[in-house]
Amino acid sequence: MVDKDESIEMGTGNDAMSEEDEKSPAENMLSDIVNTIRDKQEELGKSLSDYTTSFQKPLADIMETETSIIVITDLPGVKKEDIDIDISEDSIDIVAKFEDEIEEEGANYIKKERSYGETRRSLSLPAKIDVKSTTAKFNDSILTVKLPKLEAKKHKVDIN
Repeated sequence: MVDKDESIEMGTGNDAMSEEDEKSPAENMLSDIVNTIRDKQEELGKSLSDYTTSFQKPLADIMETETSIIVITDLPGVKKEDIDIDISEDSIDIVAKFEDEIEEEGANYIKKERSYGETRRSLSLPAKIDVKSTTAKFNDSILTVKLPKLEAKKHKVDIN
C-alpha cells in the first residue's frame, strides 16, 4: 500500500525502455524496409524529374512586344533542314532532329549526356497570331521565330 505523501516516479531512470527497444525484431525489420522504400522513392522521384525535364528540350525563350511574339530556341548541332515548325493561331510546335555524328572506332563512352534523335517542343502562345505572316531565321544554332499578333478586328454596330 502507498501512503498519500509518498510520490511515485515512473520512467525517469536509465532503466526506462526506449521506443526502439520495445519493438520486436520483426517490427524493426519492417521499419527498416519502410525507410529503405521511402529513400528509394525519393531517389526515383528525383530521377523521374530529371528525366521528364530533359523532354523539355530544346529550351526556349518567349518574348512579347506590342505587335508580335518572338520565340528563341537553342538548337546546337542541328542543320536547318532538320527543323520543322508548325504553328496555329495560339501555339507553336518545334521539331528538331539531332544526329549522333561522332563514331570513333574503338572508343567507349565514359559519359554520354548529349541527346540524339528527335525532340519536340510545343508552346502555348499568350496571344493569337497571324499564321501567314510568321517568319523564322536560323543562325549560329539559334532559331528565332517572329509571330506577328493578329489585330483585333473591330466591327462597328449601328444602333437603331
